[in-house]
Amino acid sequence: MEVRSWSQLVDAILLRKISFLVAFFVVFLLSYALLAALDFLPELVTEESKAEETEVTTPITVTAVPLASLSSSTEITPVEEYVAPVYPLSITLEPLGKTISVLNPTSRNVADLDAALLEGVVRHPDSATLEQNGTVFILGHSSYLPVVRNKNFQALNGIQDLKWGDTITISSTDGEYVYRVDKVYRAKAGDVVVPIAGPTQRLYLATCNSFGSQDDRYIVEADLVEVVPF
Repeated sequence: MEVRSWSQLVDAILLRKISFLVAFFVVFLLSYALLAALDFLPELVTEESKAEETEVTTPITVTAVPLASLSSSTEITPVEEYVAPVYPLSITLEPLGKTISVLNPTSRNVADLDAALLEGVVRHPDSATLEQNGTVFILGHSSYLPVVRNKNFQALNGIQDLKWGDTITISSTDGEYVYRVDKVYRAKAGDVVVPIAGPTQRLYLATCNSFGSQDDRYIVEADLVEVVPF
């Protein structure tokens, strides 16, 4: 049996260690090259990659829409188009051969309405306008005194002589509204009921001495039969 000296033994161990390290290094390089080719190597963490990771991992809030709200049976309320009121400007009583100015006061004060009657006939502020369904209620003075300085006190003189089928024309800014007389009668003020609301367009004429007076008055009821636009 060969006996090695201590120095020979150390040299043999170092030689094997160097061979092992060389083999390990070769295997490491080959493994690294293989992993790099397969893109399995871990990437270096940078500030940009951290920002990208933050953006990707930020939770996104999604509001759920109930399926019922997508149903075709859901009703949609249409928006009503605004229609400007159409006010009467003048009224023509063709069988009587007269045309009278119509005032449209907004005040319901009796004194204000009486003052308006001195300038013509008055559409009551609570009654319908020309484009609406309902009743246009017009009042005016009637006087048979021999001398009258303000002719508006005689504005509705003679309406008691109107008869069924006669026409009354009201002029406005957008056209003429033609009404056909339906009824003519005399009544006490307390007995007159004017239906402001209704499914059709109507006209009431009434004589009066003053708003609020209880004197008898003549009433003419008429139905709208034609609108002639300008």
